[in-house]
Amino acid sequence: MSHAIGDLLTILDLEKIEENIFRGRSPQVGWQRVFGGLVIAQALVAAARTVEGRSPHSLHGYFLLPGDPSAPVIYEVDRLRDGKSFATRRCDAIQHGRAIFSLSASFQIEEPGFEHADAMPDVPLPETLPSEAEMLERFGDLIPEQIRRWFAQARPIEARPVDLSRYVKKAPGDAQQSVWLRASGPLPDDPSIHRAVLAYLSDMTLLDTALIAHGHFIFDKDIQVASLDHALWFHRPFRADEWLLYAQDSPNSCGARALTRGLLFSRDGRLVASVMQEGLIRPRTGLI
Repeated sequence: MSHAIGDLLTILDLEKIEENIFRGRSPQVGWQRVFGGLVIAQALVAAARTVEGRSPHSLHGYFLLPGDPSAPVIYEVDRLRDGKSFATRRCDAIQHGRAIFSLSASFQIEEPGFEHADAMPDVPLPETLPSEAEMLERFGDLIPEQIRRWFAQARPIEARPVDLSRYVKKAPGDAQQSVWLRASGPLPDDPSIHRAVLAYLSDMTLLDTALIAHGHFIFDKDIQVASLDHALWFHRPFRADEWLLYAQDSPNSCGARALTRGLLFSRDGRLVASVMQEGLIRPRTGLI
C-alpha cells in the first residue's frame, strides 16, 4: 500500500470522543485549507457509525467556511430518523466553534427493485493511457507549473485523464472531461471504506471541468474557486482501489457560480455513483 493511501485510511478512521461526536484531522502537507473531499468523506464516516443494518445511498452537503488543516475537525451527528427501511442523519463539521460543513445523509436496507442505467462512455481503457509520471515525462515542459506539482506529489488517488490536451493547452473548449481514478494502493474489503474513499475522490476535478469552457485551470491565481455544495448518490457495489471512470460535464455557469455533474462507472461499465456540485468561480477582484 502506498503511504499516501495508508495515511488517508488512518485519517478516515475517526476518533470517537462521545456518543454521536467524532474527531478528525487533516494531512499536514502544506495545504492552505482542508480539501473538501476529505470533509465529505469524514462526515460520511461519522454519520455511518451511528447507523446499523443500512448503507448510505445519498448525501448532500454544504461548504460553509474554509477548513483549517492545522486544527482538528469535530463531527457532531444528529440522528434525525430511524425507519423500517431508511435512516437519516445530519452531521456538522466544526472548527474553532463554527460549522465549516453540514451534511445530510440517507441510509437504506438492501432491497431489490427495477433497474436501468446510462451506458459508460466509449473511452480508452486506463492501461492505454500514460500514468502521471509518464505524462510528466512526455509533456512536462508544456504543463503549467502548478499542475505539474500536483501530478508529481504523492497522493492517495491516482488519476489518468482521457484527454491530455486539457493539461497542455490553455484554450476554451467543451465543458466536459473524463478521468480514470482509483486509490493508489489496495484497500481492505470493508465496503464502508470504499464508499468513504469514493466520497473523497468525488470532489476531484469537478470544478476544473467548468473552467474548461473559459480556458482556465483551477490553480490559476487570477480566479477564485471554491466548492459551495456537493451531492453524491451510491447506486451499485464497487471497489475504489479498482479503476473508476469519472465522466463529467458542466451544463451551466452564471452569477459567479458553476454547476458540474459526474457519473462514476466501474471499468466493466456499471454505473456505481452519481455526483453534482455547484462551485464559486469568479475573477479575483478583492471580493470575499
